[in-house]
Amino acid sequence: MKRIVYALGMMGFFAACNGNKEAGKSTGDTVASAFDNKDYHTQSNADSVKGTHLFLDIAVDFTTKTISGSALWDIQNPYKKQTIVFDTKDLIIDSVLLDDQSKAAFVLAKEDSVLGSALSVSIKPESKSVKIFYKTTAKATALQWLTPEQTFGKQQPFLYTQSESIHARTWIPVQDGPGVRYTYDAKVSVPKGLMALMSATNPQQKSADGMYTFSMDKPIPAYLMALAVGDISFKAIDERTGVYAEPAILAKAHNEFSEVGTMVHTAEKLYGPYRWGRYDILVLPSGFPIGGMENPKLTFCTPTILAGDKSLVNLIAHELAHNWSGNLVTNQTWNDFWLNEGFTMYFERRITEAMQGKSYTDMLWELGYQDLSATVESLKDQQEDTHLRLNLKGRNPDDGLTDIAYEKGAHLLKLIELTVGRAKMDTFLTKYFNDNAFKTMNTKDFIEYLNKNLLDQNKDWKMKVNINEWVYGAGIPKSCPRADMERFSKVDEVAAKFTAGAKANSLQVSNWSTYEWMHFLRTLVNKNTTTDQMKDLDQAFALTKTQNSEKADLWYLLAIKTKYTPAYPAMQSFLMVTGREKFLQPLYNEMMKTKEGAQMAKELYAKARPNYHPLTQKVVDEIVR
Repeated sequence: MKRIVYALGMMGFFAACNGNKEAGKSTGDTVASAFDNKDYHTQSNADSVKGTHLFLDIAVDFTTKTISGSALWDIQNPYKKQTIVFDTKDLIIDSVLLDDQSKAAFVLAKEDSVLGSALSVSIKPESKSVKIFYKTTAKATALQWLTPEQTFGKQQPFLYTQSESIHARTWIPVQDGPGVRYTYDAKVSVPKGLMALMSATNPQQKSADGMYTFSMDKPIPAYLMALAVGDISFKAIDERTGVYAEPAILAKAHNEFSEVGTMVHTAEKLYGPYRWGRYDILVLPSGFPIGGMENPKLTFCTPTILAGDKSLVNLIAHELAHNWSGNLVTNQTWNDFWLNEGFTMYFERRITEAMQGKSYTDMLWELGYQDLSATVESLKDQQEDTHLRLNLKGRNPDDGLTDIAYEKGAHLLKLIELTVGRAKMDTFLTKYFNDNAFKTMNTKDFIEYLNKNLLDQNKDWKMKVNINEWVYGAGIPKSCPRADMERFSKVDEVAAKFTAGAKANSLQVSNWSTYEWMHFLRTLVNKNTTTDQMKDLDQAFALTKTQNSEKADLWYLLAIKTKYTPAYPAMQSFLMVTGREKFLQPLYNEMMKTKEGAQMAKELYAKARPNYHPLTQKVVDEIVR
């Protein structure tokens, strides 16, 4: 998942990026408590009675904005238990059948505000299946129902899900923990004229009667359950990759992702075969709250990466990499989230380096280090949340979806690569993915695996990496590697000239990539940039009109800070349609710093809020009060 809780609202951000945030020393107690591998975010009893295969039979109703139907679970009950427990949240449970025949007694527990209501079903020792009839409600945090006006085509409604981390339970009764895997089949009924897609085998044409069937024959955890319904078309890229999107943007999306087939081959050369059959991409409407979601066989992605020049497709490299790190080898609990995202970020950059070169990828590493520094600074009063191995007991696991998992995890793997050599690192990772395919991994077991299969070969490697400092220590260790700054050093020179008074049209920027522009704009955020300088930049480079979302977000941040009002209408239009949290948080945060800005934020958010996903609404609600 390319989510990343953004920390750019801090104007001290960039100054902090030039020096390491020293890691705190962890105590023995901290390390010991971190070895508790219980999943505190599921109320199910999957460790004793487990759902192994799901047959989902549901209907999607856009009039009532509900999903209704049944979830038939094949179960394994080796200990002959008399109760099976599922996770639910804000579901209406109608009835339950045992072995598709007799009615079963069930109890829906009092709701926990984070975990929902445990559904306990009475079973017999010999029971083979449990069938739950249910319906979703308006409170389902996984679901975003879009009106036709909120889509690109403006003609048909749209529905999509976002199940990570524990939101699958708001649209399916399920044992909702990342350590619980199952296969599934599904039958989905939708209004005629719409297409349904899932994290499974998918159609490439619309069904005449609105009925669709799906199959996922490889075991996956609940957070990878996905459904999208809308006016969707398909266009192939090559024999195993393709793009789904609304017809209005299909050609643009297909052009943007024309190199995805090559990307898959590049990933396979690094760490072995892609094991999921097809790799397709669905471009969702603008309200999608994150960059991308690695649903097996079908990545969901934001339209904000359709820059027109393929400059933001490294996000697809990230979601593709998840098909090894995350989908294939999965974090056992949300405390181990870094095992999904740190590995994936490292893998993403290896793919990018193979396709774009080292100097290009060095820029991504440095921007990532800046994001990590900013996140560590923002969590200075919550030091334990800067550990790689988290302790989220009693908290919402979404609290752990920060750059710590992504960037601190990736930089640890980069340090290991630099310590042992790239060849040994690649051999190790290939073995890791093969040995643990379709299994889960926790932090303690990973450290043991790393030592046994790599670091124990050389005591100096073990000392240099100092894995416990990275995993159980706070902040950024002094051993954190930094990328070559050659290209950004040149950007710094240009920024220095501009802040010293040089005119924008004299700056040598014609060959800049998106990431050089990002570094330049990030630098200006921490300078005393004037309104006249903003006007000069805009006249020279038309930044207010940019179609590149990464550049636009930073430009609008600068506009708010400097009160460059000519950019406000474009910024407001951007915020009205863009639901990606990464972009919204810094802009709303900056507006709320002044009385005038807060008034603008409140008025704008009141109009924009219905266009945002429930998860995004929750985040922005905390900012705009």
